[in-house]
Amino acid sequence: MTRKCHEVDYEIIGSSMQLVEVELDPNESVIAEAGAMTYIEEDISFEAKMGDGSEPESGFFGKLLGAGKRAISGEGIFMTHFTNEGQHKRKVAFAAPFPGTILAIDLAQHQGELICQKDSFLAAALGTQVSMKFNKRLGTGFFGGEGFILQSLKGDGMAFVHAGGTLIKKELRGETLRVDTGCLVGFTPGIDYDIQRAGSLKSMVFGGEGLFLATLQGHGTVWLQSLPFSRMADRIIAHAPSRGGKDQGEGSVLGGIGRMIN
Repeated sequence: MTRKCHEVDYEIIGSSMQLVEVELDPNESVIAEAGAMTYIEEDISFEAKMGDGSEPESGFFGKLLGAGKRAISGEGIFMTHFTNEGQHKRKVAFAAPFPGTILAIDLAQHQGELICQKDSFLAAALGTQVSMKFNKRLGTGFFGGEGFILQSLKGDGMAFVHAGGTLIKKELRGETLRVDTGCLVGFTPGIDYDIQRAGSLKSMVFGGEGLFLATLQGHGTVWLQSLPFSRMADRIIAHAPSRGGKDQGEGSVLGGIGRMIN
């Protein structure tokens, strides 16, 4: 069977603030979200293109349609394509803009698809189809918040997604798992996804866990993240002195003098 995606090698470097280093053979390519690249070696060229390059025969209007779907979901219209134009193996590295863990997944071993949060995609081998996946259920569309617009990664090569904080892997064998919508990273085909009310009215108002939870049920694998970027950003803003927050861990004499000077 002929592979559709380029067959790339990789290495994940680091522990809590990871990056993935992808090794490209001559003429091999990898696609990535704009701004994800950390460094590239010589002979590797990069170009911003409309679309993921998985269907080169689709033409301009096909690429425009795909770009329009990405724009509706809040993603950038262009993706960056990195190609090794030399005669030797070269490396390019990618990292997410906030601390976390990188998940490397071989799509060929997961029925050729991974459904993930729209902000978690980092990079993938050329030939991977990156598209928006809208859940048709009314409840999911209106109340999903961070999690209602999902991204579908299809192909038979390597894909790399990013999780904030610690990455948690759950295997479902018919069970139901309920999670905060922002804590969902991705799941394999065979998992049914919906948004349901978190609990009683009192719990929804005073519980602090959000109004709705993502419900996942079926047979497959689910990946979760312990610290969604939105949650981390909210905590930082809440404790920023310039926004009326409270200082934490800055009780030294030098810290007090610095605040007086400011």
